[in-house]
Amino acid sequence: MSQMQPGQVVPIGSPLYNRVVEFLYVEARLLDEIRLKEWGATLAEDLIYTAPLRETRPVSQMAASVVRTTQHYDDDWRSVMGRIMRLTGTKSAWAEDPPSRTRRLVTNIWVEQGDQTNEFLVRSNLLVTRSRFNFDELDLISGERRDVLRLADERFKLARREILLDQAVLGTPNLAIFL
Repeated sequence: MSQMQPGQVVPIGSPLYNRVVEFLYVEARLLDEIRLKEWGATLAEDLIYTAPLRETRPVSQMAASVVRTTQHYDDDWRSVMGRIMRLTGTKSAWAEDPPSRTRRLVTNIWVEQGDQTNEFLVRSNLLVTRSRFNFDELDLISGERRDVLRLADERFKLARREILLDQAVLGTPNLAIFL
C-alpha cells in the first residue's frame, strides 16, 4: 500500500476500497444474523459509538440540525460489550427477546485516508429494516454512518462510529439493535 496523504480519497474499486466494503458487508451480516460476539471482536478497545439527536431546522440553520449534547447512543467499547453480553448471555434483554429480524443495507461508501497511516475515514449510507413478533409493520431506520476503521495486524477494527439518523422522531419503539 503506497503512502497516502490525510484526506486523500481511496479510489473506488481499488484493493483497499474493496477491503473496506468487505468489512462493512461482513459487519452487516454478523449483525443481521445476531452474531454479536463475533461482531464485538471487530471493535477497537478505544471505540466511540454515538448517534446524536436530529432536529428539523430551516436551511439557514442546517449545521445545527445534529445535536451532539443529546444522543440515542453514547457508548464506548466497555458499554457496547456490556450490551452484547446482556443480549447474548442473560435473560434480561426483554427488548430483544425474541430478537428483531433485521436487514442492514449499506451503500454509497466513501473512503478517505485518515490522519494516521493505519486509519481510514469511511462514510456510508445505511437503511435498516426491522420486523418484530408477528406484526405486519416494518420499522425503517435510515441514516449516514461516519466511521473510523483502523488497520491492525492486516485486519480492520471499528474505532469510531457516528450515526446520523435521518429521522428527527424515530418510528421504532426502541434502539436495542446496533446500527
